[in-house]
Amino acid sequence: MADPRGFLRVRGRELPPDRAVPVRILDWAEVHEHPTGDADALAMLHRQSSRCMDCGVPFCHHACPLGNLMPEWNDLVWREQWRDASDRLHLTNNFPEVTGRLCPAPCEAGCVLGINSQPVTIRNVELSIAEEAFARGLVVPAVPDRMSGHTVAVVGSGPAGLAAAQQLTRAGHTVSVYERASAPGGLMRFGIPEYKLPAAVLERRLDVMRAEGTVFRCGVEVGVDLTGAELLARHDAVVVTVGSTVPRDLPVPGRELRGVMPAMDYLVPANHAAVGEPVAGAPLATGLDVVVVGGGDTGADCVGTAVRQGARSITQLEIMPEPPHERPAEQPWPTYPTVFKVSTSHEEGGTREFAVSTQAIVGDDEGRVSGLRLVEVERVDGRFQPVAGTERTLPAQLVVLALGFVGPERGGLADELGLEVDARGAFVRDDEFATSIPGVYVAGDCGRGQSLVVWAIAEGRAAALSVDRYLTGTTSLPSPVTASTVALRA
Repeated sequence: MADPRGFLRVRGRELPPDRAVPVRILDWAEVHEHPTGDADALAMLHRQSSRCMDCGVPFCHHACPLGNLMPEWNDLVWREQWRDASDRLHLTNNFPEVTGRLCPAPCEAGCVLGINSQPVTIRNVELSIAEEAFARGLVVPAVPDRMSGHTVAVVGSGPAGLAAAQQLTRAGHTVSVYERASAPGGLMRFGIPEYKLPAAVLERRLDVMRAEGTVFRCGVEVGVDLTGAELLARHDAVVVTVGSTVPRDLPVPGRELRGVMPAMDYLVPANHAAVGEPVAGAPLATGLDVVVVGGGDTGADCVGTAVRQGARSITQLEIMPEPPHERPAEQPWPTYPTVFKVSTSHEEGGTREFAVSTQAIVGDDEGRVSGLRLVEVERVDGRFQPVAGTERTLPAQLVVLALGFVGPERGGLADELGLEVDARGAFVRDDEFATSIPGVYVAGDCGRGQSLVVWAIAEGRAAALSVDRYLTGTTSLPSPVTASTVALRA
């Protein structure tokens, strides 16, 4: 235990300051500051890690799909044993610099301190360990001692694919990651704004993976540039980690108008431009009234992007009522509560409207969107019903649909490998992530459904164990979850 009385001495949470709003909206640099080696920042980490009580039953473990050992690395940070802290963190998490930036931290919702106080700043401690480890040269390639002679293809380079690839490479297999985009990372690279997850952060970790022996084959779409039969012929096993990329649509009149698009059609070109790779004809919010339909994290990313592009106005719509600002009684500790959140993007501009539904999208004489016809709604017997007399039209020249995803893309790879699809639209796999095709496995959102980055990493690690055991008859790789594991928040 770090400090037996730490949680009494240090009562509240402390986090490093973000860059000032008037400054950060002028560029695409990261919003959060992560000073390494800074005396004040290290002192803050020392205070926060001292609050960890090393509980007899650490519910932070239970809340984390990766089984991260929070009390152990909190203690090591408090003792300033950075190498050991990094080793213990990387023992369960391949990419803590990613989860430390993107994960909504169910571990903090499960922190025992949260019963009657503020939880430990677990996510920031995690990220700080990762950043300090890179800054101190503690993150080095784990090159396998010997090669197995087996080859594995990983299709898709999101968090599940990268986690599976790294685990299998370290187990001694020759791993090739196939990615249809120009660079690896999946939606982490092009779907998440640069100001939240810089490409340089991904490249730093990818360089470690390359040094370990993982090969990345970008610009190759399996099912188009390479057939499924060719893939199976070249490799002893295949791990499909293509994500859930089919956007949920908004079936209302006017959906076909120009200027109405899924979130990724807006975010991906913007992220290319942010790293100096502008896309011709990319949609821009400059000088426009922008409406983002969908109140989740992707919607917030669209808000922050529109702010930086100089939108005239930004409105984010959510059909659900505004959530409570404190943990509701029906969502007791240690469940992950639905509470009102203000993201860094919301701090930067725009307005949010709750309990509203889009009845139609209206356009001008040239076929472009000019507004949304809205109505307020209330839930009656579990269904949303319009409130009479609340109809109105909201001006909009750009409408971005951030309504989530309904599953992986069909055709191409799926058809050529003979992957089955379940009622939810996800690829079918058994509890060990295996499909009905020998040697073919499925991990991440394409099998689980749209979920958190931490679940994708956990599934990638678990699928790697199954593949290693399939190839060699045994395995020493860890498996944090099974394909049927249910999230605590579900």
